[in-house]
Parts: sequence; C-alpha cells; structure tokens
Amino acid sequence: MTASAHEIGAVRAWLLAIRPRTLPAAVAPVVVGTGMASARGVADPWPAIAALVGALLLQIATNLANDYFDFVKGSDTEERIGPVRVVQAGILSPAAVRRATALTLALAATVGAYLVWVGGIPILVIGLAALLCAVAYTGGPFPLAYHGLGDLFVFVFFGPVAVAGTYWVQARSFDPDLLLAGAGIGALITAILVVNNLRDRKTDAETGKRTLAVRLGDTGSQVQYVGLVGVGLLAPMVGVFAFGWHLWTLGALGVVVLLGRPLSRVLTFLDPIELNPALGETARAVAWYGGLLAAGFVLGAGWGGGAH
Repeated sequence: MTASAHEIGAVRAWLLAIRPRTLPAAVAPVVVGTGMASARGVADPWPAIAALVGALLLQIATNLANDYFDFVKGSDTEERIGPVRVVQAGILSPAAVRRATALTLALAATVGAYLVWVGGIPILVIGLAALLCAVAYTGGPFPLAYHGLGDLFVFVFFGPVAVAGTYWVQARSFDPDLLLAGAGIGALITAILVVNNLRDRKTDAETGKRTLAVRLGDTGSQVQYVGLVGVGLLAPMVGVFAFGWHLWTLGALGVVVLLGRPLSRVLTFLDPIELNPALGETARAVAWYGGLLAAGFVLGAGWGGGAH
C-alpha cells in the first residue's frame, strides 16, 4: 500500500509531484540562449532570470498537469513501472494537484507578463502557446501526448523557441543560428521523452495513450533516440562551419561520454524497467551539454572568436 502525503511528509510528496530530475530540460535552453547573448554583448540579467523562472514554472506545471490528467484518463495504472505518480499512488488528491497546476500556471503567467513587457508581441505569442501546451500536453479535447505529438511539442518549445526566446528578451533581436543551437539542445531534451515513452510503451498502448513510441514500436523508438543524439552532437559542428561559431563550442561534444551508458541501455534493454536509469542519465547529459555549449560561446568571445 502506498504511503499518504501525511506519512511521507508534504515536502517529499510535492517533490515527487514536480519531478526535479526533469528540470534540466527547462534550465538548459535558457542557459544556452543566455550564453549566446553574453557572447554577443547583449546579455541582460533580469530578463534572463525571468526566462529561467518562467521556464521552470512551465515545466513544473506540465509535470503536475500530466500527473493529474493521466490519472483522470486512466493512463496511470498499477502496472506502470516508471517513477511514482502522486495522484495514481494516492499520495496527493486529484483536487490538490489540479489546484497546484492552476497556481503554477498563474505564477508562470505573471512572470510571462514581465517578459512580454520586455520582449513585446513575439513573447506574448510564445507565452500563450506555452501556457496552452502545458495543459494540452495531456489534457483538453486533443491531448498532444495521446496523439503522438508530444515529441514535436518538446522539441519545438524546449529547443528553438526556448533558446531564441531567451535571447530575444535580452537582445530584442534574432539571429538564424539561434535555431541551430535550439535544435541541438531540443533534440537531446526530446531524447529524455523518448526514453520515458519507450519504457511505458506497452502500458500506454493498453490504456489508449498513442504516444510516438507506441506508434513507432521499440525499434523505431531506438532509431529515434539515436537520431536525436546525433542531431545534438552535429549541431555544434554545423555551427562552427556554417555560422563561424568558435571552436570552444565543440566542447559540448564531450557529453558523448555521458551518453554512452543510456544509449547502450536504450539499444539493448530486455525489460522496460531497465530504462529507468537512462532517464536520469540522459537528463544529466542535457544539463552538461547546455552548460558546455553556453560556456563555449562565452569563452570563444573572450578569446576574440567573434559573436557568430
């Protein structure tokens, strides 16, 4: 029998709900966008901090909404082998998680209002779309994750949109290579989702949750994971040759060392439970990739390598 929130403590219960191990997915693209802004002499600390807080709040709201809506839709069952879902496990009530989701979205909207004041209409459009998708990922009449669109949402909003948006609120300008940097980090963040959905493929299929992993099957998802890792590693190399990024940005390729183990797990697993460690390992690689790529831009500018 699962413990209640009273038995395990309220703090631990809510930590389980917000899933801290997923938060590098929110932080990394903001770090990359800010690193590029810093290298180009347009960094602005307050918008950068607001972008980081807003991204974290949206990630937390999405996690809470997923926990609630997956329970309501019957997708989370006792057969699930992933990390604890607090509503399904009876740790927190559906009403409590629903209220927490609404509160977190309201806080994100408040931070977003400041960013709209700074960045104007483009940020308003991005912000409204992000708030909508945070709920529509698993909720609403057309939940994205249930129709195989979750991967696309994660790639776009945690990749090019997050990097370019972070840069925009600081510089109020746009450079095409922001999309390349966003594609690199977005691909690796999407790889986290691929591991999650590959692990849950069978139980999702049984409950009608048609994720992309359900549609592609094990082999297709393994190919997808490898491809996303490849995009992440290719992005800095393309940046150096196509956009004149400094060679320091190639330091991001060092994450290949961290990606070896999760890549092996994804390609050789026999039991889906073996994929649980690969989630944290891929998230750790995302954090390092974002930090190393941002550092590469800053160090490159410091060495006189130019802005692009």
